[in-house]
Amino acid sequence: MKKIFLSIVFAALSVSVMAQAKKPTIMVMPSDIYCARNGYTTEWVDENGNKNTVSDISNIFKKEDVEDLRLVISELSKIMAERGFPLKDLEQTLKSIQQETVEMGLLESSSSGAYITESMLDKVIRTAKADIIIDLDFSIMQKGPQRYISYNMRGLDAYTNKVIAANSGVGSPSTSAPINLLLEEAVLNYMDSFCAQLMSHFEDMSRNGREVVVKLKVWDNADVNFESEYDFEDDYLELTDIISYWMEDNTVNHAPTRTNATATNLAFEQVRIPLYKERNGRMSPLDARGFANGLRSYLKKEPFMIESKIYERGLGEVWIIIGEK
Repeated sequence: MKKIFLSIVFAALSVSVMAQAKKPTIMVMPSDIYCARNGYTTEWVDENGNKNTVSDISNIFKKEDVEDLRLVISELSKIMAERGFPLKDLEQTLKSIQQETVEMGLLESSSSGAYITESMLDKVIRTAKADIIIDLDFSIMQKGPQRYISYNMRGLDAYTNKVIAANSGVGSPSTSAPINLLLEEAVLNYMDSFCAQLMSHFEDMSRNGREVVVKLKVWDNADVNFESEYDFEDDYLELTDIISYWMEDNTVNHAPTRTNATATNLAFEQVRIPLYKERNGRMSPLDARGFANGLRSYLKKEPFMIESKIYERGLGEVWIIIGEK
């Protein structure tokens, strides 16, 4: 018993130490406003015939007029690195995605014909697995022979897209300074406060868990749905309630919000998952997919014996589609 108690204490201390020592991973990305202003967008038509315009960063670094963007992103990344934040590089992440042999833009069940789409932004965030996105908009302004930079940057939780830090300002005019130095001069006085806001959010996640969304769906050909009943803990319960109990038992706050519950759809928001899990005697990072895989494995066992497929929609939302792999 003493050994078990000491193991539990050691594991808790390990998580605490890692949470204190680790800083969130950062990726700097151009904002939607910047992309729209500079024409880095694409249009698509939904099933109702409505036109939608979205940011398109898939080939942004292959364009001829992006040297300023590249310099600004590099400079801001350097400033964050100097403050000890691990970085994910946007340009290299885009190259990695483009080299994938199988694109995740369309996932289709051969039997039901259901499909799921994923935006390029979701692909970037899912591939990079950064904790925080710095959403950057900037403009190079002219004042006579002098140039200066106007900027707006927001720190976004990559899992929820919630704003956790923000800063904007205007730099001093210069006749000779390159764009990266104009940015450095403009943001430098505010970066310590900005980084403190990022760390405050990350420390909250370390204590209270990372927020994700979990949705469950049913393939068209499935012989089971969320109203199916099972003998569970000396009672007969619908699958919806069984899954809800599992979610409560395995989240940090034990109180995920169930926002939808029908025979074919089940959704949970404000799902707080631990940052780490114990595996083979060591603590490993836990993401939304890893958390959902625990539920998938649970449903595959008796008495349920339910096959399912996991699909990551970006980084902070995961779907479990039951009925087949």
